[in-house]
Amino acid sequence: MNIHPTAIIDPGAELDSSVNVGPYVIIEKGVKIAQATTIKPHTVITGPTTIGSGNVIGPFATIGAPPQDLKYKGEETELVIGDNNQIREYVSIHRGTVTDKGITILGNGNLLMGYVHIAHDCVVGNSVILANGATMAGHIHIEDHAIIGGLVAIQQFSRVGAYSYIGGLSGIGKDVPPFVIVSGIRKDMRVSGINKIGLRRHGFDKETLQKLDNAYKIIFMSPNLLLKEALEQAASEISDCEPVKQLIDFFRNSKQGVIRTVDTIG
Repeated sequence: MNIHPTAIIDPGAELDSSVNVGPYVIIEKGVKIAQATTIKPHTVITGPTTIGSGNVIGPFATIGAPPQDLKYKGEETELVIGDNNQIREYVSIHRGTVTDKGITILGNGNLLMGYVHIAHDCVVGNSVILANGATMAGHIHIEDHAIIGGLVAIQQFSRVGAYSYIGGLSGIGKDVPPFVIVSGIRKDMRVSGINKIGLRRHGFDKETLQKLDNAYKIIFMSPNLLLKEALEQAASEISDCEPVKQLIDFFRNSKQGVIRTVDTIG
């Protein structure tokens, strides 16, 4: 184990022998870190926190701190981080609360750029990119392969769908559908189309992209249809495409509404 002599590690922490710990790191009781993870200088990790293998946690990060929730009274909640994440400088990730499931989860292969904040009870999937200064309030769910632009703020309990792209400086107050590009601030949020470039990069074929595009036109660009009617029409006309089904189900399962307003300029 490569631990810098200035690092402070509680005897109650459990670190694999291959973990690298930089100068002035503080690791408290209840922290478990798996193999080949690197902790850069001045990072503070508080437990209960479990960190998987192959992660790189940048300098001055705060990992597993208590939630910023006035209802929190010191209950033992936790943070679980998966494998192969890049967590850059000054990132903060907080533990869960008992008002939810008591756990914050970060999956595998994610990139969290500088100053990202993930609040209590959030669930972040796999291969997600959170650009500099992106801020998540509590109880948010980010699905796989979503990209969140710089300085984006997301309201608590929101969902961000898989393969979606949120433009920088946006303020999210509703659920963001999967497979689309959105930008704007709260009531002025606009959907500007299917995220075709991102989907192509992830191997979506032309036929699937065309079906998603057809579903997009029905759901987002049919002003004479109520949302329920648009979803039913899309499900009826495009019944053989799993991503289209995923898009429809996302709308049907929303508890606080989904962004549907279209950017007519774009």
